[in-house]
Amino acid sequence: MKTERAHGEVIVLSASGGRRRRAARGILLAVCVALVAAAAWVPARARPADRARAQEPPRPAPVPRAEVVALVAGQGDGDVNRTRDRFAVHATDLGVMWHDSLGRVAVAFGDTFGEGWGGTGAGPATADWRFNTLAHSTDTDLRDGMRIDSMVTDRPGHAAQVLPGDASAREVTVIPTAGVSAGGRDFLFYMSVREWGPPGHWVTNYAGMAFSDDGGRSWTKPATARRPAQGGGSNFQMGALVRREGYVHLFGTPSGRFGDAHLARVAPERLLEPAAYEYWIASGWRTGAPDDAVPVMPGPVGELSVQYNTHLHKWLALHLDETRAAIVARTATHPAGPWSAGQVVVDGAEHPGLYGAFLHPATTGVEVHFTMSRWDPYHVVLMRLNVDGLS
Repeated sequence: MKTERAHGEVIVLSASGGRRRRAARGILLAVCVALVAAAAWVPARARPADRARAQEPPRPAPVPRAEVVALVAGQGDGDVNRTRDRFAVHATDLGVMWHDSLGRVAVAFGDTFGEGWGGTGAGPATADWRFNTLAHSTDTDLRDGMRIDSMVTDRPGHAAQVLPGDASAREVTVIPTAGVSAGGRDFLFYMSVREWGPPGHWVTNYAGMAFSDDGGRSWTKPATARRPAQGGGSNFQMGALVRREGYVHLFGTPSGRFGDAHLARVAPERLLEPAAYEYWIASGWRTGAPDDAVPVMPGPVGELSVQYNTHLHKWLALHLDETRAAIVARTATHPAGPWSAGQVVVDGAEHPGLYGAFLHPATTGVEVHFTMSRWDPYHVVLMRLNVDGLS
């Protein structure tokens, strides 16, 4: 074999007289580099590892957590209302809110104590105990707290008990759990508590709907507007009220903090007529069928509050999950669900003894506010929550 050069190419002559050509070293090197680069340059979407990553579900946004704004009632840091000095409210809980018949935000508290309060929890009974009290607020800027303008009083500087007790029943207290206004009248859903049990458990005599025609100064508790603690009525001993789409929706739970939530609705003008309510059953709505009402939100549901959120375009619920010692948030596109699993928005590890989260009726957008109770030292705080990230 011999070689000769011709026009920049190396010509290889074989023993048999055949010839073949090879590119010059420079051309060969350029081609090799180009081939290597082409092999390495693969669009990102075509790489196997990236394809696998692209097929992974997107990571969920972090669940938002609520933050304390200020004290609403009781004693402690951030006391913007001085309820001890102004209304003899040294300690209280709950803070159920609604737009009242006079355009204010009404705030109903549970067991309330004054002079002689022990410094932690409810009691003693000798400490100027009132079963319930009622405040009003016209504050529209909640960034630094919710100012209380007034409370219903029975004498200057002393908040009155607004829902009377029932002398005909064995009863330890009367607790408001939801409020709504309709037709110039205010309504309070309440429970008559027969006895307290282990933590998270209690027994009721019945639940009822009270009304006021004078802006909340005086209240009537019709016996015809009661729900017994037996049969289908047992699932509606605590309530959350939402006025929407021509109805007042009633979300009910049994006594205590471990039951499921059930659903009913009624025309606003018939709120005091239990027989007029429609109940959500397996096949839809049915009038006068509390025994057939099916759970719409699985328990444990304690101290439920519900509203329609205009930012999420969904129904939003807050409640205590006693098993997790946390306030959780749930959403649904229909009041009957399906409701999302509860996402923790306030953790009991950071707020020991928390319970009773009740939504402010004027904050229904991306940022909502709610009242939250603490057992120790037994007071009510205003919380703020950004709902972005809730599913």
